[in-house]
Amino acid sequence: MSTTARTVLFHELGGPDVLTIEEVELPSPGRGEVLVKVEALGLNRAEALFRAGKYYYQPTLPGSRNGYEAAGEVEAVGEGVTAFAPGDPVIAAANFELSAHGVYGERVVLPASALVARSPAVDVVTAAAVWVAYTTAYGALVERAGLVPGSRVLITGASSGVGTAAIQVARRAGAVPIVTTSTGAKRQRLLDLGAEHVVVSGEEDVVKETRRLTAGRGVDIVLDAIGGSGFAALGEAVVQDGTLVSYGWLDEQPILLPRQWPLTIHGYANFAVTGTEGGRRRAAHYIDSGLADGTLRPVVGEVFDGLDRIRDAHRLMESNRHTGKIVVRV
Repeated sequence: MSTTARTVLFHELGGPDVLTIEEVELPSPGRGEVLVKVEALGLNRAEALFRAGKYYYQPTLPGSRNGYEAAGEVEAVGEGVTAFAPGDPVIAAANFELSAHGVYGERVVLPASALVARSPAVDVVTAAAVWVAYTTAYGALVERAGLVPGSRVLITGASSGVGTAAIQVARRAGAVPIVTTSTGAKRQRLLDLGAEHVVVSGEEDVVKETRRLTAGRGVDIVLDAIGGSGFAALGEAVVQDGTLVSYGWLDEQPILLPRQWPLTIHGYANFAVTGTEGGRRRAAHYIDSGLADGTLRPVVGEVFDGLDRIRDAHRLMESNRHTGKIVVRV
């Protein structure tokens, strides 16, 4: 038995105005699938890039869906699904192709492997803001870069959802987060969130300040959201045999590699964690325990009410005026 749902689609590449809301007929969940009623959406920079045709893969047009991150409740399950039942609170695991399974809508049919259980104690706004940011920060810093107590970590683009999560992940490990932001307006907010030092990249030399703040030593790990030609210079900010992790490309130019060998460079994609059952289990346990003990507290910059605000939410995301995650309550 099929159902219909208001769904965000786009039929051409472009800015936020290409997003439309349409009634879409959804099939009943098939074998291994789950029908989810969506209650809140968490926005990610990847979705703006995808909508504009600048993501690492292209949307299928016309009629592409969008959206990696949602919190909701199971409405129905297909044959063979035993991990979930109607009424279960869940979040999307962001391990799927966006055109086919994007979660911007009132309901969505997803593979059971694209869902993780959500504690009933976690409200939907928090749940919609937590998964992508914290699995990225955890996967990149802990699983890839080997974050340990005492590590000095340089986090670029720190006012983003991943950036604010990375500050908390570093603090939780007993590491020292040094962060960058483009303007001084966000300095105090980042200090309040746990940054040890804030470097304003629009006013200060990031490498020189990082060296000064570490008494000339440099950091052990760089977590970079920007890429482009500036990535090469970050090699001067790390210790010998340090680690650089590139997870984003806010600068759309090709990434230039540093020559301060020896060092380790990881190009991090979150599917490394969310794409495997073991990775999802480890990440979910890490997030659940952090929410329970208060060491992880998602930073929500703004909440928009109603699916009809999706274009406004995308405009805010592209303005870079916010700190933390943008959430749309459906």
